[in-house]
Amino acid sequence: MRKLATGKLRAQGPLERVLVLLVLAIIVGIVVGLVLPNINDGAARLTGRYTATGTAAETLQKLTVDDSGGASGYDRDAFGYRTTDDDGNGCDVRDDVLARDMTDVTYTKSGGCKVKTGVLADPYTGQTIHFQRGQQTSSAVQIDHVVALENAWRSGASSWDEAKRLQFGNDMYNLLAVDGPANQDKGSKSAAYWLPTNGDYRCDYVARQIGVKDKYDLTVTSAEKQAMLSVLHGCPGQSIPEDR
Repeated sequence: MRKLATGKLRAQGPLERVLVLLVLAIIVGIVVGLVLPNINDGAARLTGRYTATGTAAETLQKLTVDDSGGASGYDRDAFGYRTTDDDGNGCDVRDDVLARDMTDVTYTKSGGCKVKTGVLADPYTGQTIHFQRGQQTSSAVQIDHVVALENAWRSGASSWDEAKRLQFGNDMYNLLAVDGPANQDKGSKSAAYWLPTNGDYRCDYVARQIGVKDKYDLTVTSAEKQAMLSVLHGCPGQSIPEDR
């Protein structure tokens, strides 16, 4: 019912009621389309949320899915992070990654390889970090294993020999200079439980994880695979980053 200018009331006509119902149906449809895929896995599949294209998605489909992996026996030291100097420049892999990922890099001495200062465009947060080497400041930029060491252990590394673990622990393809607090927040979480807050980097992040897992023949869990596909759905044609 609605009030007319004369003060009298009259019922809505059939056409008006149809229009109201049509508008309500459109609103409900939009809400369902946006919300339901986030709370119902079956609906997400029906709406194509787990479909993706590109070499990253194609490579992901080739990875073995295994939900049985456990952390029993895991020891971070087994991967020997920062114990090797593969390029023979006199510095461990932390300084090599800092030099690769930062700009305006200076060194502690001329001709040396130990990074003193630099500017990092942090991929995980999107922030700019001015790095200064020092006991109280170095931790502002940390080196993240994109596929975390414990995740690798659960995914197949528990059966590797020492040489392969050392290779993985110091492989620059799996290492990124990132914001320290973001790295701490990530910990050993897979893509099913942690993604960078910088949404613009999520596709590249997931693609690199897939590239690393493919390189080392590691497995993914069901939840991890779905999370990766959900991210890749939003970046059609996403490629695997080069190993360099």
